Amino acid sequence: MRVVLAEDNTLLREGLLRLLAEEGHEVVGAVADGESLVEITGRELPDVVVTDVRMPPTNTDEGLRAALVIQERWPQVGVLVLSQYVETRYAGQLLGRDQGRVGYLLKDRVTQVGEFLDALGRIADGGAAFDEEVVRRLVTKPSKADPLTTLSERELEVLKLMAEGHTNNAIGKRIHVSRSAVEKFVNSIFLKLDIGSDSDYHRRVLAILRYLAS
Repeated sequence: MRVVLAEDNTLLREGLLRLLAEEGHEVVGAVADGESLVEITGRELPDVVVTDVRMPPTNTDEGLRAALVIQERWPQVGVLVLSQYVETRYAGQLLGRDQGRVGYLLKDRVTQVGEFLDALGRIADGGAAFDEEVVRRLVTKPSKADPLTTLSERELEVLKLMAEGHTNNAIGKRIHVSRSAVEKFVNSIFLKLDIGSDSDYHRRVLAILRYLAS
């Protein structure tokens, strides 16, 4: 896949660049600030952008704000936020848009090369990848009555695979059912968890967040 990196730590940026190249991916750009990230993404239209949260000039949330711009302008480009920090101000907007191709991992994941590359691949294929610590920071405290108890065993299995970032096609292959059957399970999950179609947030993401918070 074609990848753009945005990371102001030179050693980490070069390490990621080398790792991706060794795995056969093409890094079409490597920058150190949010403005350059948006610029090179528009020029190269990569499959996936990997960005830190805190980058120059203010070292606060430039990477996340750049990611939101990329999602808005080029929804076909996947976005993987790879950071040491959980920035809740914009992370909810990033994860809540109804389009997939998004992930948020903590930098500790880089030490687990296979998991990092798997997450990158899922995002490029239209799926998602979330670090559990990230979603724990985003969700509210669950009520005493756990809505997950209303789900069937198969629905819980589907929801677990959703939380791992798998698409409906991938879920169908894993549990040996058709995509339409998976879609029925997913719609039933939304209904039982009381996640309406008029929600401001992506229903799939909300279901995942409730699962991880349970």
